[in-house]
Amino acid sequence: MDRTAWIAITLCVLGLIAWEIWIARQPLPPPAVATAPSPTPPGVSSTPLAAAPTAVATPAPQPASAVVTPAPPPATAATVAPSATPAQFEEKTETLRNSDVELHLTNRGGGVSEAILLNYPAEVGESERVTLNSPARIPIGAMVDDPAAPGLPEYKIAREADTVALEYVTPEQVTIRKKFSFPPTNEKKDNFVVKLDVDFANNGAAPYANPGYFLGIGSAARIHRNDYPSYTRLVWSVGSRTKGIDVGWFAGGGGFLGMGQHPPRPYYTQGVNAAEWVAASNQFFTSLVVPLTAKADAVWGKSFEIDPAQKAYGLEGAMHLPGFRVEAGQTYNAHFQLYLGPKLYHRLAQLEHNEAEVMEFGIFKIICQALLNALNTLHSFLGNYAAAILALTTIVKLSLWPLQTKATASMRRMSALSPKIQELREKYKDDPTRMNQETMKLYKEYGINPVGGCLPMLIQIPIFFGLFTMLRQAVELRGAHFLWIHDLSQPDTVGHLPVVGWPINILPLIMAATSFWMTHLTPKSGDPTQQRMMMFMPIIFIVFCYNFAAALALYYTVQNLFSILQLYQNRKQPMPTLEKVAVPKRTRK
Repeated sequence: MDRTAWIAITLCVLGLIAWEIWIARQPLPPPAVATAPSPTPPGVSSTPLAAAPTAVATPAPQPASAVVTPAPPPATAATVAPSATPAQFEEKTETLRNSDVELHLTNRGGGVSEAILLNYPAEVGESERVTLNSPARIPIGAMVDDPAAPGLPEYKIAREADTVALEYVTPEQVTIRKKFSFPPTNEKKDNFVVKLDVDFANNGAAPYANPGYFLGIGSAARIHRNDYPSYTRLVWSVGSRTKGIDVGWFAGGGGFLGMGQHPPRPYYTQGVNAAEWVAASNQFFTSLVVPLTAKADAVWGKSFEIDPAQKAYGLEGAMHLPGFRVEAGQTYNAHFQLYLGPKLYHRLAQLEHNEAEVMEFGIFKIICQALLNALNTLHSFLGNYAAAILALTTIVKLSLWPLQTKATASMRRMSALSPKIQELREKYKDDPTRMNQETMKLYKEYGINPVGGCLPMLIQIPIFFGLFTMLRQAVELRGAHFLWIHDLSQPDTVGHLPVVGWPINILPLIMAATSFWMTHLTPKSGDPTQQRMMMFMPIIFIVFCYNFAAALALYYTVQNLFSILQLYQNRKQPMPTLEKVAVPKRTRK
């Protein structure tokens, strides 16, 4: 490698390190502060979402006995006056518990104020458990007219065997009765499903028309300091498609390379076409609500500050349900299914409403699912996730071994052809078009495919990104140990550089070393551009993987070691001899 290439690599490394340090020190901008709106007459358009809290406009009551299903509201809907603040009262709670989750139910709005996951520590080695939602947020299952200014009335709360019952009588003499319970199951573990049944009993003399209401789905925030903020999301499912926003949306985040940026906004509200479920999720856990009686027609979200020092934010959400009508003396029933727990793919896939889509595997969905299932199967035999990753890497590498051997042979033949290619470059250095034509002709004469060495890499790219996507959300890896690594779902940080405070992660450095070693052993083709690209690949990968889960770096390091072993084996083979192949002549018809 010439002096210019070394200078370019050094500058790239220094620039990438400076970029990582700068990114790590950038706080997320605070979301816009909501201002109290003045009441807006019905049908009059309001200011944009950034200016005021919004609620979904609902249609007028329908004729008797009709069930109202309003059309999905627009993204910017008419504003309504905030709900009246209820009188102060003493908060009371009841607890529902099974072997996996403990629910704290509150009379403040009649919902789940906290869901404590009994088998998931918040930090490795600590006694504190992962807790979904917070008493400071809207309770899960609470019904409000305006989630931006929720009025949470006092419910009567009582324990009835394995059920917690809550009751509230509205000014219209409609008794709202809620029952939270765990549905019967044959599962011995991972039981995070909760059943919510709601009855609207009209005890008045006149029909009751409900124009629609919001149901709280809970809140989400990062749990570990190294959790990725982009996974703190409001997500919903429409048909087979999953959509959502992350917490950065409220601060004006615009997606890839800043495209689609907008001013900071305090709330998000969006009409949807019959959402099957809505969820508030972080990297590894979710509170997901499925409306079983009528699908949601809008979603709502709000961000909140969780760590003023680090400018870290969480979000809470709600779904809007269509209106209904209840005749005097009649009762309207609504049913919901809640999943309050870790994003365990095998458990979510057993549910009936596409809940597994909350994993958001994206275009690598099939690969992610297959790899995650394989990882869990291997773990069931080996009992250790690091060993399962090593076994999975071995299986993947052995499957690609013959293809890699063939590709290496192709690269060695191209390396043997390098002197002839160099002659063509010298001969036609002033005529690039002719040089390319003669080069391709030379490849054809000797029966060499110039992209043959790249084929295994192209095949491994989907596998790599599938593993990358899967391992970032695999809650099974939280707390999994391996040598000096305390948590495979986090970077294997062993210390920090003085002054700059940059973390020292061992596995990515080992991965980079093995990548450079492998690059040195790889046969050099006659294309200098391709050679330089291969030299830059280890740098790209170390930056790409440096602060990601240690499980990903472990996988790629072991794969590199397998590749090095294969390259040494291939180098023992005799150098290929160049022989021209017979090119079939075209026959005229």
